[in-house]
Amino acid sequence: MHTLVLRRGKSESLSRRHPWIFSGALKPLPDDLKEGEVVRVVSSDGEYLATGHWQIGSIAVRVLSFDDEAIDYAFWHRCLSAAVGLRRTLRLFGESANTACRLVHGEGDGLPGLVIDLYGATAVVQAHSIGMHYARHDIARALTEMDGLYINNVYYKSATTLPEKATLEGEREGFLLKKADVEDVAIENGLRFRIDYLGGQKTGFFVDQRDNRNLVEKYARGRRVLNMFCYTGGFSVYALRGGARHVTSVDSSEAAVALVRENVALNFPEAQNHEAVACDAFRYLADNGKDYDLIILDPPAFAKRVSALKNALKGYTRLNAAAMAQLPPGGLLFTFSCSQAVSPHDFRLAVFTAAARTGRRVRILHQLHQPADHPISIYHPEGEYLKGLVLEVE
Repeated sequence: MHTLVLRRGKSESLSRRHPWIFSGALKPLPDDLKEGEVVRVVSSDGEYLATGHWQIGSIAVRVLSFDDEAIDYAFWHRCLSAAVGLRRTLRLFGESANTACRLVHGEGDGLPGLVIDLYGATAVVQAHSIGMHYARHDIARALTEMDGLYINNVYYKSATTLPEKATLEGEREGFLLKKADVEDVAIENGLRFRIDYLGGQKTGFFVDQRDNRNLVEKYARGRRVLNMFCYTGGFSVYALRGGARHVTSVDSSEAAVALVRENVALNFPEAQNHEAVACDAFRYLADNGKDYDLIILDPPAFAKRVSALKNALKGYTRLNAAAMAQLPPGGLLFTFSCSQAVSPHDFRLAVFTAAARTGRRVRILHQLHQPADHPISIYHPEGEYLKGLVLEVE
């Protein structure tokens, strides 16, 4: 194991237990250092600080432990057991009304670079770092040995999350373990959704909006609901169960529109009050926005990097202004940002600017965020990636 040395005065963030070490904080690296390698990090005076995965890029080391310990199978088993224990405390296991949750949420579970979503007996693993890619087999084995958690299949889905130019050993996607047929329908709060492990976005479903979908259901009764950027149609299905008068699901992707139709049929096969449309969001809002009194805006990340922040905020402002201008008095807007680079303050400012442009009176009813199975380390505020507001427009 190589030891990396910090430049003088660069250890403050580690003393605050922040799990990232940036490349500029490190002294010259050993010539034979391999990407994805587990490394020890010491101060300029030689004091041990942390152990983590090294990777080429701005974030050079992702910290796995602040204790001088081995990163071996016992380590992975212990960390995954802690993650499972939290979800068990949250009562996300063993409930017939729910078979889907996030099992590991990167830095929030002390495992930066690793995401695992659980759908019934299948775990979908995503590596966001080279080190986690090389640990994938130990992680898969440990998942099958968790007490009280019965996982038959482990699917590895990292083709879009690992650096494209990295030279890696092993496939970026495929089953690490398959003991049984894979069930492609997950249950969330009693509703059924198809999970596209192979071609779907992220791990196949957006489990992070579970609580917010519940809230849409509570407000939907008697309303005409527009679900923009609908993807799998989660908000649409909840709105239908909540008694919406009519629901329209809009996405620019024909594949997403086909999937939302399938998910609506899974839950409400006789429904006559739902339609799905493949169309650009801004064009649809401009042409049809006045037909709705509850609009949901859950766009893909407008800013995946800090360098895109300025343009992203302009996009959020434009999108929200278009929706607010269309809503009738008393209309509701559920609006979200899933961009980690956009802070809660920045997002709220963009929505404020949108409201000011319309000249409408707008009130915040709820401030929304990711659910508890997407925990945020208090030492890593960047983990608060999902922001949302429920607004009443008068």
